[in-house]
Amino acid sequence: MRQLLNFTLEPEVALDSTAFRSFLLQQYPNVSANELFYQIQKQSIDARNRQVKIITDVEVAIGEDLPSPVEFEKNYQDVSNAKQAIVVGAGPAGLFAALRLIELGIKPIVIERGKDVRARRRDLAAINKDHVVNPDSNYCFGEGGAGTYSDGKLYTRSKKRGDVRRILEILVAHGSTKQILIDAHPHIGTNKLPQVVANLRESILNAGGEIHFETKVIDFIIQYNELKGVITADNQEFVGEGVILATGHSARDIFELLDKKNIFIEAKPFAMGVRIEHQQSFVDACQYHRADRGILPAASYSLVAQTKYKGVQRGVFSFCMCPGGFIVPASTAEGELVVNGMSPSRRDSKFANSGIVVAINEVDWQKYKHLGALAGLELQKQVEQKAFRLALKSSSVQSSSVQEFKIPNDFETETLKLETQNSTRNSCQLAPSQRLVDFTNRKISPNLLETSYQPGLIAMDMNEVLPDIIAMPLRDGIKEFGKKMKGYLTNEAQMIGIESRTSSPVRIPRDRESYEHLQLKRLFPCGEGAGYAGGIVSAAMDGERCAEALASKYA
Repeated sequence: MRQLLNFTLEPEVALDSTAFRSFLLQQYPNVSANELFYQIQKQSIDARNRQVKIITDVEVAIGEDLPSPVEFEKNYQDVSNAKQAIVVGAGPAGLFAALRLIELGIKPIVIERGKDVRARRRDLAAINKDHVVNPDSNYCFGEGGAGTYSDGKLYTRSKKRGDVRRILEILVAHGSTKQILIDAHPHIGTNKLPQVVANLRESILNAGGEIHFETKVIDFIIQYNELKGVITADNQEFVGEGVILATGHSARDIFELLDKKNIFIEAKPFAMGVRIEHQQSFVDACQYHRADRGILPAASYSLVAQTKYKGVQRGVFSFCMCPGGFIVPASTAEGELVVNGMSPSRRDSKFANSGIVVAINEVDWQKYKHLGALAGLELQKQVEQKAFRLALKSSSVQSSSVQEFKIPNDFETETLKLETQNSTRNSCQLAPSQRLVDFTNRKISPNLLETSYQPGLIAMDMNEVLPDIIAMPLRDGIKEFGKKMKGYLTNEAQMIGIESRTSSPVRIPRDRESYEHLQLKRLFPCGEGAGYAGGIVSAAMDGERCAEALASKYA
């Protein structure tokens, strides 16, 4: 006998396997313990009322074991001698495109400008410790893409883009915990995802695909309005039946190359702002209505406000909230300052952070409209570069500080002692920061709080660092958040800038049905960099659809 049941339970019952099994046995008083089998199908937290509940869907079987919840089997065919397709970028869109190509009998040639996950972490240590940015290996570039070392959240609203369950099962088959199949907001974690990515790579290679790391695309091979292949910085030419372009939202050189080649692209709205860091204990108490969250996971929040600037309505919203997480330097070039957030699998940091960003549209980049499709990109650059210049200038007058900090990496946790020196430098990732109430009052904070941001902070007036189109709506939005989430607006929280890589400021237009570029045949723009995804799962699904479209039309 099998049954699908739904329960609304106390966290101490639902989230403790022993307690939950005892609860189920109570529902079947005439069934012995060794006759009862169950699998939790889905769990979500309901914290709308004072008493937090866990909504649990469970399948129960009496006298028979239940089959594995994972239907996907990692059994890829050998495509060593098959027709080949080029995949530019080894982020989630590129990797899943490559795996889908293999399933369809096509050999993928994956070209990645950055390093593999294990080698990549050395460059992450360099940016944190020495403030040195490797433009091809950082938190955005390298195997696994931006998601590998900047969180690993798997939640998506893009249910119509593809089969979300399939993507999650592929991740489980490559080493992720089965818990991601259960949680309403699944999360792998910065410390776990790199191994999963490495396993995805091994599947591609074992099936006869190729992956070329530290190989940067600098040109396209175009004949008769068809994209035949790409040329790399070391003068290699890679040709195939088509090119899936999955380079991510920060590959500015690719956008510039497309524009130079007169390949149709367009500016698109995006968002910029800051990271705001609270104590995780505050978020827990606010969301769970209890002093100690106990067995509950680190709480998150989602906030949105509508403000006005010069008579124009502006959305201000939380983005990529990282409970129990860290703020990290996400710059991809010297001379710019960018931050992002991430969480390890346990989400056990004492800090919580979230991007708090303002919607940016074509009204804002009119100053750069002569740059056409790259106008929004130029505005993004200018904001990041201004923040860098101001932080660099201020770094000579701030006191030095020493922090001992743990960096999550792919296979272990390293402890490094870092010293922020009291001198100007060409490489600076010290981030401008200000306490929240001080920001709303336009007052430089006399001192800053302890932070998870490893390179260090500089006390500055963020109203001067940010352009008015961001600063003024941000002030109003934060005040609204303080009304919606009691205690949010406090000087026990601080903002850290700049959070500017929320999404691509450029779209590479493609046909809605064929996924092919509107102008250039055999080009399949894909994922976040093309403007068609927003996260690991949505990018992975988009990669699969592009692979299917390429195979259907050309291979």
